[in-house]
Order: sequence, then C-alpha cells, then structure tokens
Amino acid sequence: MIANGGPRTIPPGTLPKLFFDAVATHDLPNAMMYKAAGSWRPISHRELAERVIRCGRGLRSLGVQPGDRVAILSENRPEWAIADYACLTSGVIDVAIYPNLPSDQVAYILRDSGAVAIFVSTAAQAAKAMAARSDAPSVRHVISFADPAPAGVELTMAALEKRGAEGEGAETIAAYRAAALQAKPDDVATLIYTSGTTGEPKGVMLTHDNFYSNVGCCVSRLHEAFEHPGNLALSFLPLSHVFERMVGHFVMMYTGSTIAYAESMDTVPDNMQEVRPTIVASVPRLYEKMFSRVLDNALAGGAIKKRIFFWARGAAEKWADVVLAGRTPNALLALQYRIAQKLVFSRLKARTGGRLRFFVSGGAPLSPEINKFFYAAGLIILEGYGLTETSPVIACNTPREFRLGTVGRPIPSVEVKIADDGEILTRGPHVMKGYFNKPDATRDAIDAERWFHTGDIGELRDGYLAITDRKKDLLVTAGGKKIAPQPIENLVKTNKYVSQAIMLGDKRKFASMLIVPNFEQLERWAKLKNLIFTDRRQLVTMPIVRAKMEKEVFGRTSSLANFEQPKKIALLDADLTLESGEMTPTLKVRRKIVESRYKPQIDALYAGEHDDQG
Repeated sequence: MIANGGPRTIPPGTLPKLFFDAVATHDLPNAMMYKAAGSWRPISHRELAERVIRCGRGLRSLGVQPGDRVAILSENRPEWAIADYACLTSGVIDVAIYPNLPSDQVAYILRDSGAVAIFVSTAAQAAKAMAARSDAPSVRHVISFADPAPAGVELTMAALEKRGAEGEGAETIAAYRAAALQAKPDDVATLIYTSGTTGEPKGVMLTHDNFYSNVGCCVSRLHEAFEHPGNLALSFLPLSHVFERMVGHFVMMYTGSTIAYAESMDTVPDNMQEVRPTIVASVPRLYEKMFSRVLDNALAGGAIKKRIFFWARGAAEKWADVVLAGRTPNALLALQYRIAQKLVFSRLKARTGGRLRFFVSGGAPLSPEINKFFYAAGLIILEGYGLTETSPVIACNTPREFRLGTVGRPIPSVEVKIADDGEILTRGPHVMKGYFNKPDATRDAIDAERWFHTGDIGELRDGYLAITDRKKDLLVTAGGKKIAPQPIENLVKTNKYVSQAIMLGDKRKFASMLIVPNFEQLERWAKLKNLIFTDRRQLVTMPIVRAKMEKEVFGRTSSLANFEQPKKIALLDADLTLESGEMTPTLKVRRKIVESRYKPQIDALYAGEHDDQG
C-alpha cells in the first residue's frame, strides 16, 4: 500500500533564497527576540541580514571557502541562527553538533566532517572544542559567541562580524547576495549526525532543496498553523535537532513569524508566559511534563477540586470523542464543555500565555492519552513524523485532518509505502543525499528506486500513517510473540510515579521492565508513609516501595494483551543519561548499552524463567 501526499507545491529552491526572500517580504522589526538583562530585545529582519552578511564575509576573510565545513556547537540562541545563515549564504556546509555531547563525541564529528572552524557559545562549549582540536587537526579557528572570549579562544563573533564589515558597501552587499543565490538546490547545505543508537554516528548530507521542499510543503499543508498574522514561536529545542531546525527556524523565517529564543530549557514555563507564543514546537517530553503537572495539581487539592477536575476532564473528552468522529456535540455536551473550559482548562491555557493556537510535536512518539487530553483542553497538538534523513517531515496531522494514534497523512511531494515486513519506506525531494563519506551505508538506506528505509514499523490507516515501533527494537518472546516496546513504555510513563521505562523480553519467556521512578513523586509518597531512607538506592530496595511501583506499572498495563504485560519490574536509582552513554542527544534509549549495564538486575528478573507467558 502506498500513500502519496500529493504533488509538490513549490519549485526547487535553496536556503539563501528562502532567507533573502523572507527578509525582503516580511521586513519585521522583531524577526527574532532574546532576553537580556531581564527584558526581551528584538532583532529586525534588516539587522539580521546585515549580521548574516558580515559574518559570512568574515568567514571568507579567514580563508573559509565554499564547500568547506564549519561546525556550530551551541545551545539555542540567535547567534546559532546567524551563524547558520552565514554559512548557508556563503556556500559553506555547516555541521550541527548537539550541545550536550561530551568532548570525545565532538572530536569524532569534527574529525569525520573535516571541519575547518567551529562556532561555540559558552566557556563550557569552548573547552570541549579546544580539547577536541588535538584529535581534529583540520580545525583552524574557534569562534566564540560569548564576548569576551573564553580562555584560549582567539576570535569572537563580534570580531568576525567586524572583519566582515570592512570595506562594506551597497555594491559588495549586493554582490554577496547575488553569489549566495547562485547555490544549486542539490548542493549540500548541512551535515547533521545521527544519534548513534545502533552504532557509529553518521553525517547526514541534507541539501538546500531537501529543506526548501520540506518547508514549502509543510506550510502548504499547515497554512492555518504557520501563516497567521502576528505569529510568534517560542524556540527552545537545540537547533542541532533537525525538527527544531526546520520548524522553529526555517519555517518561521519563511512565514514571517517572530522567533523568541527561550533563555534555557528550565525557563520555558516562565518564558512562555512572558512572550505569549501562538505556536510552540517540542518533543513529547514537554507535553508529558505538562500533563503530569496538571494531574499533580488536581490530586493535591481537596475533594471538591478533584471532583471538579475529573468531571471537567470527562466532559471535555466526551466532547473530543464526538468532534473527532466528525459529529456535532449536542446542546448539553456543548454546554458542559464550555463550563469545563472555564472551570479548569482556562488555567492551563493561561500558563501557556493565553494566545497559543497550536502545539507541534515531533522527534518521538506522543502518547495518544496525552494528545487526547490536550485536544479536549482546547490546546491542539499537531503530531508529525520524520527523521534526520528526511529533512525531517514525512507526515503530520493538521487541524482539518486530525486522527489520534497516528502521525497524519504524508505531506505534499512525499510518498510512503509499507514494506512486506512492516517497515515504513519513503521517497521524494525530502530524502537526504546520503551519508557523508559512507557510500555503503547510503546504499543500505536508500534502494535503487530511491526509497529510503526508515527503520520504523508502521501501517497506513485510510491514508493516515501510524507508527508502531522501531524495527530493531521489536521484542520477540521465547513463545514467538512480537512486542512493540515504545507504545507500552509511553503508556507506563503517563503514570506520575514513572520517569523512564525500558521494556525487556526479547527471547525471554515473559516481558519485564526497567523503571526509573519519578523520585520527586516517590519521595513525597515515602515521607507520607514515614519511610526512613538515606538515599535513593536504599529507597528503591524497600519491599513497600517495590510493591507501590508494581501497583502503578501493572495498573497502567492491565488492559494490554497478556503477553505484552510486564510480569516483573526492576527499579533503577538514577535517570538514564547522555553522559553515561545510555541515551542519545535526542533522548532515545541506547537499549544495548542499558541492557549490558544493568545485566545483573535483568538476570535477577529472569532467574529460573519458570513463568512461561510467551
């Protein structure tokens, strides 16, 4: 079965064209916003263009040539965007590096890409870059966003822009722009390295038109979300993440939306109320935390508050069921919904700033329960699907075509088909050029008919794409039953006592789980029970705590098929982290590493394996 998103909506193009067209068309006084000294400050389109051109000319003054690679190692901030557009408009291929990577992985990317320079944000990122230079001899320049520059860094971005401004005039600016517009749609624009869940990270070569087509086709499908007067997006995901790069960076520039850069991930709730965004793009973790916080607040109140909350939730979800089925709610249900909004959900909307029109979710599967809750609350989450190799969007839900449990229909110009083994394949202008210096890996990923093999398992339901799991993550029990772990893990994580969940059971007689508790909630419960403990390691070994967590986990999974239900759990005393190698920069679990590291706990779960549940 093949689903086709329809014909391409725009001709092939480049990112310099996207940038310069946006500057000329929109000419806003607040193309970007950032917070400094306690207040939000604007950057106009004109100032942005000036800084981009000066930065691009500055790179040329350092001897950086078209086709060279220049890395960006930074948290989300306006300078990241300026450096990106400077590279793109000067013919340089930029290399996006996750800011949470350790120095050895930074060194690998610099060495593999052959980067000749690197932009860094803070002293901590500069230290990584300086440490990596001994393993990456191609790096000639380290350029700091911070001013003054950290120790050992010879050049700031301000100094680079000053170099680029020397001899500047209308003629040279026009010449720079003209040269930038000579880029070809099939030219490589950027390298983004895969997370390396199953092996060595690979540099994904994305062309100008990979992004340009994806932007135009997403906007045509989601015009009511993206093309709206006064649109303001709060941007906080790392711009090294392809989802944020495309949606929160290129799409917002293309549509003339203001981009407000959050101070940090920790300040997102405060920044949301300050700038009052109309659209927010995030990975599911934000929505999981918001959902958990709303439930906590409801349960922490008195009996009347709880009763009101759960009545409102029930009424709103009944309303959602009717609307999503394409019917019109009757007068009584419509009245109940309005009351629910006023009594309960108006407060949730106020915490988002009160102007939010849509959330956008990508990067990982979103729990249908959470998605339905937000839809019922009047805060629509438009879930989509894609990969780094597909620049990234393959399919997405829209306000008009919205189906829970799916990631929507393919966008225009994108084809999707399901292989015989259930793997999702896709073809179109969004598919990468290949992996940098890895022709064998490229041939493994893209077949002779240009179908890209995603590694995800899914199905098409009336043209809507549903993702069931990663192909390599599927568990097959000793009894031959196939278990898709991600939906079950996401289900368990909706419990307020669970922070992380990792499904086990491959080649075993029954399924089990590693559980990292939400220690904030668990410790609060333990204190109410007058439990005495000195640290978390001691806490998770207590029989009463184990019984509590088993009740929470098994209660969440009781509706699953018998073979899908975890029969045992092991409690871990610390979160899985990137620094420990257990998580990727995009917060995906490296299952092989986790299973190796916690082998004693896993072996204890299966000691004897007498319960044949497969």
